Amino acid sequence: MKYYCNPINVNYRYQVIREPEQKKISIAREAADPSLLYYKGKYYIFASMTLGVWMSEDMVTWENHPLPAELPLYDYAPDVRVIGEYVYFSASNWSRPCDFYRTKDVLNGPYEKIEGSFPFWDPNLFADDDGRIYFYWGCESTTPIYGVELDPESMHPIGETKELFFGDPYRHGYERFGEEHSLLPPIHMPYIEGAWMNKRQGKYYLQYACPGTEFNIYADGVYVSEHPLGPFVPARNNPYSYKPGGFLTGAGHGSTLEDEKGRLWHAATMRISMNHKFERRVGLWPAGIDRDGELFCNQRYGDWPRAVRENETDPWRDPEWYLLSYGKRASASSFEEGHEAALAADENVQTWWRAAGSQPGEWICLDLGETQRVHAVQINFADDRIEFPEAEKLLDEQRNRYIVEKDFVSRWLLEGSEDGLHFQTIADKTEAVSDLPHDLIVIEEGIICRYLKLTVLEMPFGQNACVSGLRAFGKGNGEKPEIPVFHAVRIGDLDMQVTIGQQKNTVGYNILWGSDPEKLYHSYQVFGTEQTVGALVKEEDYFVRVDAFNENGITEGSIQKLLKAYGDNEGNIKREIQIKG
Repeated sequence: MKYYCNPINVNYRYQVIREPEQKKISIAREAADPSLLYYKGKYYIFASMTLGVWMSEDMVTWENHPLPAELPLYDYAPDVRVIGEYVYFSASNWSRPCDFYRTKDVLNGPYEKIEGSFPFWDPNLFADDDGRIYFYWGCESTTPIYGVELDPESMHPIGETKELFFGDPYRHGYERFGEEHSLLPPIHMPYIEGAWMNKRQGKYYLQYACPGTEFNIYADGVYVSEHPLGPFVPARNNPYSYKPGGFLTGAGHGSTLEDEKGRLWHAATMRISMNHKFERRVGLWPAGIDRDGELFCNQRYGDWPRAVRENETDPWRDPEWYLLSYGKRASASSFEEGHEAALAADENVQTWWRAAGSQPGEWICLDLGETQRVHAVQINFADDRIEFPEAEKLLDEQRNRYIVEKDFVSRWLLEGSEDGLHFQTIADKTEAVSDLPHDLIVIEEGIICRYLKLTVLEMPFGQNACVSGLRAFGKGNGEKPEIPVFHAVRIGDLDMQVTIGQQKNTVGYNILWGSDPEKLYHSYQVFGTEQTVGALVKEEDYFVRVDAFNENGITEGSIQKLLKAYGDNEGNIKREIQIKG
């Protein structure tokens, strides 16, 4: 079996970015806005600011390949689609007409240039079944997603450009700006961007991103139509892609692929946004279309290891392995104040352990509390205060951004122990020639251990060792959690408040909701017992379920219809929570 764990395990490149208004230089890794495609038996991901393309034969192991320098690799949101025998490429620029490129060989080219006729941002090209070509774009808080038909030869517009839909944060809670949708209109309006079109069974699904890439609630919504240029109406199931909780959040500005087996996959942008607003990664999830034609994406345990099965038919299959590392004790060779070892086990990519020095051999050790069968370890390195004296020289008056072409290495040793004294090697990358900041180590048969020790030997730029997540997955020795008791109430047109009764033997919860009790397509993974969810759609009815998970498994809760206001039974429900909790 082969497994992957979000964010996908690739060499995210560094950028040097000058912020003129802040008069500072930032250094951060970035990859975002992925175009996922299948072409001639292989999968490809094109993402912003990577200088290349990632190629895979199995959706698990990805290899980086450089792209020709004549492509606009510094333009954001590369759109790549298969049309006939060709792969077509375009990217974003408001300052000039954007060109199109096409090739029959993704890795080697050549790429034939087709002169562009108008500027655009966040492009998406779509070929209909009848051979007609359509084009969608838009990336503003005050303008819509646009659409137009293109001439297949010249790639010039045919006919009138149409305004397809605008943002509507007064009706769509998930479109509201800010962390946890906290910045409200009309002062803060959402960016409506990142179009992507799919067609299934005669229906057109026009996806879009909102409200902002730097927030935990970055999402993809979807409108539907019977025609490629509309009129479009919001799908009942919105947002389509949404991951506000867990280790790594965000699931916006993506693409949806139908593979050779007819399965759907959704790739999207995940956020870190600590060293720079655009410090981002790429995630991948199973998707599908239900019997009523509703597009959905499964992100319930969206940053846990997932098996890619040869003949997978169930996009809602639960994980085989469970999170073992949350909140566990950790020690380290050294640490800086505010960056203690425990922060590598708090399931938050925005916090990290930082060693006090940069010398080889700094280590962090995680105590799982008892011997467990560990099947996978994800090692997540953070970047913090990188020293790069040459950074200023790479920029000039015309260039405020430089993608570092140098290939770095990350070298480390991962060991396991049952007693904390005698360690055995789990993975040895002390002589690695790769740089994988989110490396996944799979031990499919499992290894019995209590302690996991990571010794860091070399990091890019010679920086101090920083680990945002030393995450272990496997199967514990005890019982699953009890069925959780919860109270979910609508506290406005667009928000609900979920209160969960305290219970023993539980690590965390997954709040699920949807417009039908059999369609709980949305999820919010939490480690506390109080959570406001701000992604509702006005006048839509909802059903809610809370599942509990621990190191031994997942226990499904009961389904409740979401109360529209605090009702007469509120006191009874709260008392039940207190008694059972």
